[in-house]
Amino acid sequence: MSEPGDVPNEESVRPVSADEEAMEPVQLIEQSGAIMRTGRLMLGAGTASYRVAQAMHAVARSLGVDAHSAQVSLTDITATSRRGRIFRTEIVTNSVFSVNTDRIVALDRMRRTMPEHTTPEEVHRTLDQIEAKRPRYPPFANAAFAGAACGGFALLNHALLLEIVAVFLAAGVGQYVRRLLMIRHFNIFGVTMVAAAVATSIYMAGMAILNVTGVQVATHAAGYISAVLFLLPGFALITGALDMAKMDITAGLSRVAFGTMITLGATVSVFAVSLLGTLQISERAVNELPVAADIGMWAGGTAVGVLGFALMFNSPWRLAFSAAAIGMVANAGRMYAIDQGIAIQTATAVACIVVGVLAAFAARGGRYPVITLSVPAVLVMVPGVTAHEAVVSLNRGDYATSVAGILLVSLVVLSIMVGLVVAKLLTDPEWAFSRTEQSWHRIDTAR
Repeated sequence: MSEPGDVPNEESVRPVSADEEAMEPVQLIEQSGAIMRTGRLMLGAGTASYRVAQAMHAVARSLGVDAHSAQVSLTDITATSRRGRIFRTEIVTNSVFSVNTDRIVALDRMRRTMPEHTTPEEVHRTLDQIEAKRPRYPPFANAAFAGAACGGFALLNHALLLEIVAVFLAAGVGQYVRRLLMIRHFNIFGVTMVAAAVATSIYMAGMAILNVTGVQVATHAAGYISAVLFLLPGFALITGALDMAKMDITAGLSRVAFGTMITLGATVSVFAVSLLGTLQISERAVNELPVAADIGMWAGGTAVGVLGFALMFNSPWRLAFSAAAIGMVANAGRMYAIDQGIAIQTATAVACIVVGVLAAFAARGGRYPVITLSVPAVLVMVPGVTAHEAVVSLNRGDYATSVAGILLVSLVVLSIMVGLVVAKLLTDPEWAFSRTEQSWHRIDTAR
């Protein structure tokens, strides 16, 4: 007799007779396993929950499942597959919170090219090939891409040349440390706090070394905050907004909550390190330049920033350059509009609509998932310096300045989300129009 708490061995859970074996829906179990693995890989790659459910539905249809339903959140998937009068419900959990654009592209291509009929073995074979593919870029290159992205941010925030160099080095080392900890499955919030502390500490140390050597460069928030912007959870926040716009409130809220917590975790380290030295948070005086020079600087900084983010997310080069071109056009126009007196939230919303429309055009024919183009293109629009100034002002007791900064950041982030949602409504009829049977996908068996 087994004792309570004993783990059953393989023999104890197998059917004891051929009749019992015959009662097991073996084929449906195998089909459900292939469907769930597809969803788990897509969720772990960082794409939106509605796209995860869509991919699972495509696999279910190809496998011959009669009906399929899935509830997807950031951390788990619950799905039911039905064939005839039998059904199977499974739950899988997700513990991967990184972004792998190359895998999103491969899985989305698999979703769009599913044959009319397939088998679980063929699905698993394709998923094995996708899962076995190594990252496109080695760790040092990935770190350099993060440094370039943050350097582009620093240029847009009016940082000086030496500050941009310091940002590049600080963000690169921070991303390298972050990747090492992620590979070792360290807690995601701990990873964020450590990476933010490393990046900001290196930036502060770099500024101190320059001052000791006689090069007087003030430690300004423009460079300091730019050094940690590689930690922005852009995919989580934007896919969360898109999920909520699809009325998938559970999935959307979990993603937005995750993004908010990651941001707060980084903010804690950023603020703590800033106490170790003097940090200027007042707006830096900007030299008056011709309009053409301003536009060129905005376009160049944006292109470098977006390209760096896209490559950091493991995007193919062609996709990354497409995202950079989209972001360059939209953000340069946005900054020119702000310079002409247009409200920042209005300019941001319009720029994000432009990003969404251009991304849909670049992704036409299923070349790329739109989300892989639009997220890197809009990350450079997040006002990180303003957010830090709000936190510092809050700690100093200057509540009026703090509340004003927090409201401005909130308005800009909401504008980004609204702009992308509007663009999605304009360019994606499948996403814009909901059908009553969406909660329970009935699959036409007359194939």
